[in-house]
Amino acid sequence: MQEIDIQALGRTVLWATFALAVIFGAIAQRTHFCTMGAVSDIMTMGDWSRMRMWVTAMGVAMVGFNAMVALGWLDAGKTVYAGPRFIWLSALVGGAMFGFGMVLASGCGSKTLVRIGGGNLKSLVVFFVLGIAAFATLRGITAVLRVATVDAVAIEIPGGQDLPSLLAVATGMAKQTLAGIVGVGLGAALLAWALSRQEGRSADNLLGGLGLGAVVALLWWVSGRLGHVAEDPNTLQEAFVATNSQRMESLTFVAPMAYTIDWLIFFSDKSKLLTIAIVSTVGVVVGSWLYAIATRSFRWEGFRGVQDTANHLLGAVLMGIGGVTAMGCTIGQGLSGLSTLSLTSFVAVAAIIAGAVAGLRFQFWQVERSA
Repeated sequence: MQEIDIQALGRTVLWATFALAVIFGAIAQRTHFCTMGAVSDIMTMGDWSRMRMWVTAMGVAMVGFNAMVALGWLDAGKTVYAGPRFIWLSALVGGAMFGFGMVLASGCGSKTLVRIGGGNLKSLVVFFVLGIAAFATLRGITAVLRVATVDAVAIEIPGGQDLPSLLAVATGMAKQTLAGIVGVGLGAALLAWALSRQEGRSADNLLGGLGLGAVVALLWWVSGRLGHVAEDPNTLQEAFVATNSQRMESLTFVAPMAYTIDWLIFFSDKSKLLTIAIVSTVGVVVGSWLYAIATRSFRWEGFRGVQDTANHLLGAVLMGIGGVTAMGCTIGQGLSGLSTLSLTSFVAVAAIIAGAVAGLRFQFWQVERSA
């Protein structure tokens, strides 16, 4: 393959990613998809509707990814989630920080982008603070702290930490076969639970769950199949074009905010190239904005006061540090990561939910104290 073909393939991958991200943003704006909101609904009203939407998206992403693994199109081991290092403590601490932070900041990374598209200036501030905190945790002062502490605690699993790989070692069965059995089966079970009640089968829930889960699965195909090059002519190595990690990627919204800010600041630096992470971040905002304009729901919104500002700033910092430490957010770990059946992703998602519960209880205490 000639270099010009690599460049053309990169453009195709980026445009496909942008289109899928626009769809994600529009659907999320239409259906009010929000993990923090889902946890809040359960705690305040006993309403599981939005949680069933999130679980539906999990099931679709899981079925889609593992069906492609079973077909031999993808390999979970070539993602950032299912590598040999099971960083359970990073997932636990980072996930809890992210979950607590997303409550203070009125939503997770994806919700922040969706709200920016709808005219929320608070979310624009959260975007920049979260992005800076994430960048510091990728390469700066908190990165040094992360590597020296929680990341140092890990369990090495040479065959890979995704469930099909673990079961393949234990049973001798082919990993692809196990992905089809375990991955598709577990995804189908999640779908069965989410859709078992009428509240999970409303029009918005079906659109949000099925639509967003499909976007995550399709982006795995774009990155891992369409964008896969067996031998890059420049390096003579396997490559996944237009990715920051040099591995296949799907949607996630913490590190990509840092990459987007970095690209904007150093735009004139020719080494700063557009990637899947950057165009997906922009695409979600555009999709949300297009839907808000089309439905005349676009509204400017700012901070209510000092306490509101402080909560959002602290929440953004916690999400930036926690999201990088846990290797993902409610979408990055909750949909993309879980679809690979990674052990780290299971721990991170549980920690995010626990952190969100703690954050909501903290907010309830704030309200009671000020009453």
